[in-house]
Amino acid sequence: MKNKKAAEILRQFLKKGQNRITPERFEVMDAALDYEGHFGADDLYVIMKNNSSRVSRATVYKTLELLVQCNLLCKRNFGDNMTHYESLYRKQNHDHLICMDCGRIVEFPSTSLENIPSQLCNELGFDFSSYSFNIFARCKNPKKCKYFNPKGKNEKLS
Repeated sequence: MKNKKAAEILRQFLKKGQNRITPERFEVMDAALDYEGHFGADDLYVIMKNNSSRVSRATVYKTLELLVQCNLLCKRNFGDNMTHYESLYRKQNHDHLICMDCGRIVEFPSTSLENIPSQLCNELGFDFSSYSFNIFARCKNPKKCKYFNPKGKNEKLS
């Protein structure tokens, strides 16, 4: 296991929920936490298989959900009808700018947005838990965008 503190968080979470503690779950955790950027469950499964992992697709899907529940990963939806995951472990709070044409996702930290969600929750009588801020836009000049694909067959970007 590469991420010992994260492994302990997962181990305690699995014990508390009376879930099985298996080496495969920790293998998925390491692969997910080491992934740079955003990924889908199938993307992670393919990478793990290409690295000679024997983990099943079902184990990847189930473990990703457990990692979300114990706050090591979070789910994101970028408007493409696909669930994306990203690590919360050792990661700075950030928001996302998503191009609606090419699919490029740009992460940016914003201290000016950071306090707004908790302030709104206070004003409206809620207890703040977390937030996700996504801006959907279009590249200013699609012809010069290195990610733009005029046939609409954009590769997955993160």
